[in-house]
Amino acid sequence: QVLLVESGGGLVQAGGSLRLSCTASGFTLNDYTIAWFRQTPGEGREGISCISRTPGITFYTDSVKGRFTISRDTAKNTVYLQMNNLKPEDTAVYYCTTALRGLYCSAYGMGTGDSWGQGTQVTVSS
Repeated sequence: QVLLVESGGGLVQAGGSLRLSCTASGFTLNDYTIAWFRQTPGEGREGISCISRTPGITFYTDSVKGRFTISRDTAKNTVYLQMNNLKPEDTAVYYCTTALRGLYCSAYGMGTGDSWGQGTQVTVSS
């Protein structure tokens, strides 16, 4: 069974930073493209970043470009989302996802996954 687990969310003031982690059981994250999405109440999930399996191509949506960084720690089988200069509009539940059939991720865009974690809440106060 594929299981993704997000952690690292919390409450932070505007301008602050958080680092989200995505770990997995049942499979090796290193073998798959991983993406981060976020969702606010009443809205659909927004894809914000992805990192391909190899050679580690990354994508960022415009609203987070220059502030968020996605990375892998292959030794820990973990994908991180470092979020700096957070804004109140970044408040959302953040999810990591993958697709065992393959998730599209290029420098120009990203697809969506079919395996999701439970999400971690990020709240940015003004």
